[in-house]
Formats: sequence, structure tokens, C-alpha cells
Amino acid sequence: MIPPPDSLLRYDPPVLVSRRTEKRCPGAGPGRPPAASASRAPQPPQAGPLRGTPGAAAAQQPQELLNAILPPREWEEEQQRWVQEVSSAPSTRLDVIHLQEQLDRRLRQRQARETGLCPVRRELYGQCFDELIRETTINCAERGLLLLRVRDEIQMTIAAYQTLYESSVAFGMRKALQAEQGKSDMEKRIAELEEEKRELERQVSEQKATCEAIEKRERERQQIDEKKHAEEVQFLKQMNQRLKVSKKIQFQIARVKLLIL
Repeated sequence: MIPPPDSLLRYDPPVLVSRRTEKRCPGAGPGRPPAASASRAPQPPQAGPLRGTPGAAAAQQPQELLNAILPPREWEEEQQRWVQEVSSAPSTRLDVIHLQEQLDRRLRQRQARETGLCPVRRELYGQCFDELIRETTINCAERGLLLLRVRDEIQMTIAAYQTLYESSVAFGMRKALQAEQGKSDMEKRIAELEEEKRELERQVSEQKATCEAIEKRERERQQIDEKKHAEEVQFLKQMNQRLKVSKKIQFQIARVKLLIL
């Protein structure tokens, strides 16, 4: 396991703990008394009861209270487990100034964004706030527990907003997928309608051509019929005229015969 990275929260030197006996190895972790073993450090008391009972919090040892508020860090390296507790040493004004300088320097080194959402900036400010809680708890346990409540409330609010954001993103993705699916269906329907339109236009063109051909044939037939009819009328007129002339001649012949008789 990779050791935890450096933090703005002040920790004591790490303590090497045996995995089988759960006791501190001789000579490991300079400056740590034997009482600071892993049997106490990895299992700190719960911070929940302390928040509602300031008297009980004040009666506890500072290190136990710090372990309840800010749990120790644990990691394994080369089959050995290391435990690192939060420092119980009080801080001075110079330490606070140094903390501010460290915060500004790490913000620049890790290229944290000054505005908008930035996990790097949030992480560093969270470490700085934990360090302020540690310093305040050493001087006044009740004030430290109150700051802990403020921190937890902020974290719950951020978690709620994050859950809401993830839910909104998931909802947006579902809507986008539905819209994409609806878009593909609509595009398919549009293609079908366009194909149907082209087919109808082709049929209209064929019907127009057929109609024009029929009209042309009808015009030609009508012209032929009109010509034939005109010829028949002309023929009948001629026949009528001939008959009139013939009748007139016959009438005159008959009249002449009558006069002769």
C-alpha cells in the first residue's frame, strides 16, 4: 500500500505496529511513548456521543479526543503496518502563519483553480480546516467539537449537492439517449416519407404523361371526326344541289311537254 501523501494537517511521527502481536516494535517511531500503540490508535472512540456531551468530551484525554475527531492514518508497507496519529501539540501564531503560507504554496504547486469547481482546492482547504479544528480542539474541546459539526454539515451539504448533480447528469444522459433514439426513429420516418413522396411524385408524373397522351389521342380523333363530318356535310350539300338541279330540269322538261301538248 502506498503511504498517504503529505497533508496540511499536522501528524505525529508514524508508529510501526506488528501485524501479529499488535504491539509497537522496539525502536520504531521516535518520540512515541509505549502507550500510543495500535490497540488504541486504529480504534478511536466514536465522535457521535462526544458531540452531544461537551462535559464528557472535556473529561477525555486530548489525544483520545483528537483521534475521535480526526482518525489516525494507517497504511501497510513491506508487510508492516504503520499508524500515524494527529499531533496533540498546540500551535502558535507563527504556526498559523506557516499554515497559510503552506496552503498558498500548495495551491500554486498543484495548479488549483481559483474559481469554479476544483477538487484540488477543495482537498487543500479541507486539510486546512481539519488543522484549524485540531488547533482549536487542543485549546478548547467544546469549540473544536462545534467546528467539527460545522465541517460535517458542510460535507453533508456538498455530498447532497454532488448526489443531486450526479442524479441530474444521469437524468440528462437518459433524456439525451431518449432524444437520440427518438431522433433516429424520426430520421427513419422522414426517410420513409421522403421515399413515399418520391414514389407518389413518380406516379403523378406517369399519370400526367398518360393523361397528356389520352388528351392528344382525343384531340386527334376529334379532328379526324370533325374533318370526316365536314366532308360528309359537303358531300350531302353537293348531292342536294345536284338533286335540286335535276328536279328543276325535270320540272322544266315536264312543263315544256305540257305546253307542246
